Amino acid sequence: MLRLTQASNLAIATLWADALNDEGIVASVQRQYLAGVAGELPPDQCLPEVWIHHPAQEARARELLYDLQHVPQHRWLCTCGELVEGGFEQCWNCAAWMPR
Repeated sequence: MLRLTQASNLAIATLWADALNDEGIVASVQRQYLAGVAGELPPDQCLPEVWIHHPAQEARARELLYDLQHVPQHRWLCTCGELVEGGFEQCWNCAAWMPR
C-alpha cells in the first residue's frame, strides 16, 4: 500500500477514495477515526489519509487526484444581470442555465 495524500476532513477523503475506486484504482481511507484524539496527538497526525493498494497505479492516481483538487471554476454573466461564479451552472437568482 502507498499513502497518496492527507485530506482536511473525512468527507473529502471518502470522496477522493470513491472517485479513485470508480476509476479502477483500489483506494481506502485510513485514520478515519483519529479526529477524536486530536489534542492528545498532534492535529496533523489525526487527519484522514487516502491510500492506494497498488503502487504501480500511483501516477494515474496522482493525476486523478490533481483533477479532483483543481476543478475548473466558471464565471459568467446571466441574462438577468447576475454574475455567477464558482462551479455553478445555474443562476441562483433566476434559475437560468449557463449558456453553452
